Order: sequence, then structure tokens, then C-alpha cells
Amino acid sequence: MNKKGERMTHTTRLNGKLTLVAGGAGFIGSHLCAALLAKGDHVVCLDNLQTARPSNLRELESHPNFEFVEADITGPLPASVADRAHRFGRVYNLACAASPPQYQADPEHTMLTCVVGTSHLLRLAEQAGARFLLTSTSEVYGDPEMHPQQEGYRGFVNCTGPRACYDEGKRAAEALTFDYGRMGRAEVRVARIFNTYGPHMNPDDGRVVSNLVCQALSGDPITIYGDGSQTRSFCYVSDMVAGLMALMESGGDGLQPVNLGNPNEMTVNELLGHVLALTGSTAAVEHRPLPIDDPRRRRPDIDRAKALLDWEPRVPLAEGLAATCAWFAEELGGAGGQPMVAAAE
Repeated sequence: MNKKGERMTHTTRLNGKLTLVAGGAGFIGSHLCAALLAKGDHVVCLDNLQTARPSNLRELESHPNFEFVEADITGPLPASVADRAHRFGRVYNLACAASPPQYQADPEHTMLTCVVGTSHLLRLAEQAGARFLLTSTSEVYGDPEMHPQQEGYRGFVNCTGPRACYDEGKRAAEALTFDYGRMGRAEVRVARIFNTYGPHMNPDDGRVVSNLVCQALSGDPITIYGDGSQTRSFCYVSDMVAGLMALMESGGDGLQPVNLGNPNEMTVNELLGHVLALTGSTAAVEHRPLPIDDPRRRRPDIDRAKALLDWEPRVPLAEGLAATCAWFAEELGGAGGQPMVAAAE
């Protein structure tokens, strides 16, 4: 603890500009912190640990250029961050629960994280003269009537449904971010993230990849919502992190959102087939009703990312899913089970 009672894993005085990663202990955030450290950045990770796992940062804690601050961006930023505003050169905002069960568990906090939290971080970026990147979401497209989804599509969102706290929260965060950019108050970038998977996912976060893999490994009945014909496009986390970093450093005025995701679309049933082949599971499949407002199809149009960032996903599903299954097998095995992963072909 420092004198103000804030939890910190490192209190070293860092030279040069700092990079702030809000939500940096989360799934994508922890990988982003590692990648930024690898390229030589001094990283301050800010997270309230509401849905993140401290173990995601285990390999980073001893890094001399890494600092962790436990705080919630819905409140005033802690002094250990605010008092050094002039030292930040980049601000990444990944702070928000991202899976439906998690963000619906406390919808008020989800909305406030998206709107109030983004406001606090934008003000920090303005004060610092730092570039700001918001991680928005494909959820802003709702249950889309346009397929694949282009950034110009305005979406088909139920603004009063149970997912609205996240969908509308992110839409509001985008509006606030672009207003800062248009007014010249901060340099901004907005990424619309599509389904991402890989190590550091929370085993019980309720997302389709973690659900299927963990149930298959444990031998529990495998849950499929609806008939499994709904589609998603899955991007491995290292590709997503590369896209975020490329967008942060991209040229232009930043006043257009950029889709980041894998355009290879598949049904949930097809994903299940891959998981079963990798794990060797023979668990029974149970079908349950589709959640309210669950999108029927989702696939990003990434032409803008290709043109602006020279970016597209590179990790094939077979490779990424094998790494993910192996990581979950180790995690679940450490909890006392002995799950096995079949050899990848």
C-alpha cells in the first residue's frame, strides 16, 4: 500500500512516458500489458479486479517497468495515477466486464464504467496530452440486419433489454470519445472488438469458447444455446492485441471506429466440433433457450483495418484453439481435476 492506501505491486520511479492500461488485469488487457512491456513501454495497469484474475499478471509483477494499481475508474482516478498525468503518453481503456453474465450481474456498474469511467480516462488523456484508445465492441451492432458488419452500420440494438447496459454503455462511450476528438481535447482511437479467445479467459465467464472448452475438459454436459446455428467469428488474443497496438499508433484523425476481429465465420455447432476433436470429450450436449437479444450472426468487415493498419488475423483457429484448450486443461488440472487434451492434428 502507498500512503493513500492504494494497492500497488511496484512503486518504482519510471523514466520517460508511461502507458496506462485500464482493465489491464483482464483477459485481453493482461496480454496487452505483456506486449507493451515487450516493446519497451513503462506500463501502469489499473484494474478493480471485479472480473479480472490477479493470476493473469503473475508473470508481469516482477518486471521493472510494470506497476499495478487497484482502483475503479467509476470513481476519481487514484492519486498514484492522477498526480502523474503529465507523464502518460498513451491511455488504453479496456475496463469493463465483457461477457453477458458478468456485465448483467451489475448493470448499473457496467453502464457507469462505460460512461463515467471513460470520461475520467478521457480527462486524464486531455490533461496529459496523451493519445486515448477505447475498446468498444461488436455489441454496438446488436442483432445485426447487415452482414458482415461494416463500421458505417448503425446497428439494431434493443436499448431497453438486459444487454443494454453494455451495448448502450459502449455506444455512449464511443460518442464521448469522438466528441473529445472532434473538439481537439484529445487524440482518440476507437476499436470495435469482435469475439476474442485464448489463454487468461476466466473459466466461468459464460462466453462460448470458455464454456465449451471447460465443459468438454471436465466431462460436464456441454451447453448449447438455441440449436447452435448462430454464428460467430473468433479472433485469437495475440492477433487482437496486435490490432489494438497498431490502431493506437495509426495515423489519421481517429474519428472513425475500426472493426478488429476474425472474418472467418462459423456456427457454434462447428466450433463445438473443433473443441470435441481437440479434447477427445464424449460429454453429452444439452440445448437451452437462446438468451434475450443474442445475435444470430456476427462477422466483421475488416477492410478498414486492412487499409489503415495493414492488419488482419494470422493465427488459424486450429492453432489458437489448441493453445486455449491446453491452457484451460492446465488451469482446471491445477484445481484438482485431471482433464486431458487430445493431440492436435
